[in-house]
Amino acid sequence: MIEIERKFLVKSEDYKEASFKVTHIIQGFLNRDPERTVRVRLKNDEGILTVKGLSSNEGLSRFEWEKNITKNEAKALLEFCEKGVIDKLRYEVKVDNHIFEVDEFFGDNKGLVIAEVELKTEDEKFSKPEWLGEEVTGDIKYYNSQLSKQPFNTWE
Repeated sequence: MIEIERKFLVKSEDYKEASFKVTHIIQGFLNRDPERTVRVRLKNDEGILTVKGLSSNEGLSRFEWEKNITKNEAKALLEFCEKGVIDKLRYEVKVDNHIFEVDEFFGDNKGLVIAEVELKTEDEKFSKPEWLGEEVTGDIKYYNSQLSKQPFNTWE
C-alpha cells in the first residue's frame, strides 16, 4: 500500500494524441492534513474514497489506501468536503512499460497540466516522452490537496 510516483509539468499537448483512455474526475477533500489526507473522487460514474499518508522526504512515496464506493455515496460525500473541489480530465498514456497519467485541470486550476508515473521502486528507470517538462516531485504546491486550497490561477 505504498505509492511511489514522480510528477512532471507538461510542455505540449502531444499526450492527447498518444492517450488510450480519458476520464473525467471530480474530487474533494474531507481532510487535507498532510499526515492523513482523505479524498473523495468521482471518476466518470465510479466513486472512490482514498486515504494518503505523509510523503517521504523526497516526495517519492507515501501510504495510500483506496476503497470503491457508489456514485451516490461519492456525490453525497463531495457535499461535505472542504472548500475547493478539483475538476480535471485524466489522460492515460502508455510509454514503454509505464502508464503516465496526465491531468488537465479546469476551474481555478485551468492552465495547469501535470503528468505522474507510478513506479515499483524509487530508483526504477523509465522513458520520458518529449512532452514531459520540469519535474515537480515533492513540491507540495502541485498536490491536489494544495491545489484545492491554493489554486494555480492564484499563484504569482
